[in-house]
Amino acid sequence: MKFNRLGRTDISVSQICLGTMTWGTQNTETEAHEQMDYAVDKGVNFFDTAELYPTTPLSAETQGRTEDYIGSWFATTGKRNDIVLATKVAGPGRSYIRGGEGADAKNIKLAVEASLKRLQTDYIDLYQIHWPSRGHFHFRQNWHYDPFKQDRAKAVANITDILETMDMLVKEGKVRAVGLSNETAWGTQKYLTLSEHKGLPRVASIQNEYSLLYRHFDLDMAELSHHEDVGLLAYSPLAAGLLTGKYLDGVRPEGSRATINGDLGGRLQPLQEAPTRACVEIAARHGLDPAAMALAFCLTRRFMTSVIIGATTMEQLKVDLSAVEVKLSSDVLSEIEKVHRQYPMPL
Repeated sequence: MKFNRLGRTDISVSQICLGTMTWGTQNTETEAHEQMDYAVDKGVNFFDTAELYPTTPLSAETQGRTEDYIGSWFATTGKRNDIVLATKVAGPGRSYIRGGEGADAKNIKLAVEASLKRLQTDYIDLYQIHWPSRGHFHFRQNWHYDPFKQDRAKAVANITDILETMDMLVKEGKVRAVGLSNETAWGTQKYLTLSEHKGLPRVASIQNEYSLLYRHFDLDMAELSHHEDVGLLAYSPLAAGLLTGKYLDGVRPEGSRATINGDLGGRLQPLQEAPTRACVEIAARHGLDPAAMALAFCLTRRFMTSVIIGATTMEQLKVDLSAVEVKLSSDVLSEIEKVHRQYPMPL
């Protein structure tokens, strides 16, 4: 397992991050503990969660349960200080989370205290804004994204408010580093500029979607990452399971995410079938597991700080973690690029 620096902080994180969003619905507390035990044994030191989790499905009744499971694991194992722990404050829109108001000074303070209690810890290593208040193009919203409806002054005021609140939390020792999620190039740069001008905490990372089927980060965000040392924490690197090939030809395996969340957040639609099949066939030609190949590809990207994996079974977890041992040949990488050129935006 290799380790990367988190932004310009002194925090070092494993190249694979253990995702947790199925814990509390698809996975029991015992299964969550087993996953954490195994991942740590394989060298993972980085866990990612959110106050919103679990997500399969989302509900007011289960909200926060994932953090509870992590907290009970810390209490049982005593390994809190061995783990770089990342969690997130919800953006606007979920009425059962503080009325759906989103991230501002009041709600961040409330969210942090609630997360600390559930996680049974007194500090969070990386605290992230789950999605921006002004709107964004993630979660398949790119097809009708309209930034011209945004109020510039209001957006800047909200970002300033968030940074000032983070500054207070850092000084109190409750947060070590600040991260973003589902952000844009403009939003990320605005955070960086304001933090520099006002002496506030600097954004260390950005958690956006990235996979063989969704490579938006290769463009302007890659440039920003390079110049500003804001690395990617890639979520959905298997495109919600599509890249395993298990959903090809309309198959929906019993107990899979597609049987719970329907269209996999808009990903399970006809346009993905051809590039998914092409990627699975590349893996087969070269004797690779398709999931391991997809994750190994993500690990080759120079802007990648850590790839967030998610598994509902131990077998899936073992395959995902095996990706760190996979070295993709130039032939494999060339074939992947041909597929990307033919199907540049299938999701």
